[in-house]
Amino acid sequence: MSPIKAAADDLQDLAVLWSIGEARAQDVVEVACAALVAGLDSPTLRVLAGCTRAEAEYDVPDLLPVVLDELGLVFYPRDSEAGREAAARALAHQLLAGRLTPRELALRIHQRFGHQLPLAERLAELDDEYDIVEYGDRTLAQLDAEVTAEAQCLAHDRPDHNRLP
Repeated sequence: MSPIKAAADDLQDLAVLWSIGEARAQDVVEVACAALVAGLDSPTLRVLAGCTRAEAEYDVPDLLPVVLDELGLVFYPRDSEAGREAAARALAHQLLAGRLTPRELALRIHQRFGHQLPLAERLAELDDEYDIVEYGDRTLAQLDAEVTAEAQCLAHDRPDHNRLP
């Protein structure tokens, strides 16, 4: 994957995580800076990357949709089904990148979406299984492996990321 494509994917993922409250505005600014360094560029991306921590909370809500549009990426409205699905995929990417453990992924999916998101239902069920692992016939390693496999399935279904090189 090219550095520009990777930067676009990271920006897309963080944007959707920000839109559901799973990332801070300052995190969005940091990813915007990294995107510029990787070679991704647009006028509003430069403005976003230049935001201070104090400005981020106020400016990200207005700048981020414009940045995503300029780059041909998707801004998901809050509480949209597509946004929730994109967020579940973004969280799966966090696990595959080593930023979350399998247990953390299952817990965050379950806390954020409960059993109401069909795309991630199995992860919510696995979170329930973590709670009773000491009483069941499965090991922690088996649960971790199944969560990782579920994350890989989610991660490979990224229709919104196919527009950049």
